This record gives sequence, C-alpha cells and structure tokens, in this order.
Amino acid sequence: MEAALLPLPGQAPPRSHARVGSASVLLLIYAAVVAAMTMSPTPLDRGYQGAISRFLAVLHRNGVPEWFGYPQLEFSANIAMFVPLGFLVGLVVPRRFFWLALVIVPATSAVIEVLQGLFLSQRFASVFDVLANTIGGCIGVAIVIVLRVFVEGRDRKIVARALWERNVAMMNAQRAAVPPRPDAAGPRPAPRTDRR
Repeated sequence: MEAALLPLPGQAPPRSHARVGSASVLLLIYAAVVAAMTMSPTPLDRGYQGAISRFLAVLHRNGVPEWFGYPQLEFSANIAMFVPLGFLVGLVVPRRFFWLALVIVPATSAVIEVLQGLFLSQRFASVFDVLANTIGGCIGVAIVIVLRVFVEGRDRKIVARALWERNVAMMNAQRAAVPPRPDAAGPRPAPRTDRR
C-alpha cells in the first residue's frame, strides 16, 4: 500500500537564482567580447591571411574536402561565435518566455550587421553572417532545451522519491507511537472436546 502524501511543514524554501545570476554575468561578459570583435574598425582577419592559409592546408591534409576554403571557414566561425550567446540567453530567459531566445539571437546579429554597414567603412554587412549567427544561436538554445528537460526530469524523480521516503518514515513513526489496543473480551477459552 502506497503512503499517502502528507502536507509539508513550514514555508516553502526560496527559489534559487544562482543559475540566472551566473548566466546573466557570463552573458554580459560574452556580449562585451562579441561587441568588441564585431565593432572593431578593421576586420579581425586582417594581417592573418598567411596563418589562415596554413590552417586550411592542415585541415585539407587531415581529410577536410578541398572545397572548404576561407568563405566556409568564416561561415563556420560565425556559427561557433553565437553558440555560447544562444546558450546563455536560453539560460537567462524564463521557461514561459523561452521563445524570446529564438528572437533575440537573430535580432542581435542583424543589429550588428546594420551597425557595421552604417558606421564601419572597412566592414560590410552580410546576410550570410546573420544566417550563420542565427544557426549558431539556435544550436546554443537547443542545447539548453535538452539540458533543461534532462535536469528537470531528474529533479522531479529525486523530489518524488524524497517525498515518498519522508511520508513512509512519518507513517511508520506514527504507527510505532500508537500502543496496541488490548482485547476487551479477554482471551477465548479453548473448546472442550471431552463431551459426556
């Protein structure tokens, strides 16, 4: 027989804000890094063409197809840059507003590209950059969704098990505290078998 759920004594414990707080701090730091990288007056790859060419040569020697050149490398880098951003945004927004993460990421990328096109003469806006950033941000958000589902499912099982064990222990303690009732009629005499 399963133990009935007993009411929990006292007030409910306060919610922990450690996840949102730490993710918010990391998000501000990473947003500052992304802003410094994307709002730099000159392209980040200027002066590094030789190193990039050598890096691509290493990739090609290790099985990467020859068609994978600088444009594909830049596209992949733009994807990778926004994965942490989408991940952190997904951690910060509440569950009921989770869809906002899928709006914030492409909007942020679009704003960056517009600012580059308007104010940075040596940088240029690109729809492909917005596409790559959006893909990276969505990957980060998807990782958060998977982690949240896994962690919340695990936590529900842990809480349910703890409540069940607590209630079973309380019911056993209540049963042990109640003394057994004596039989009011007393012991019954044994039936006689020696009839005359």
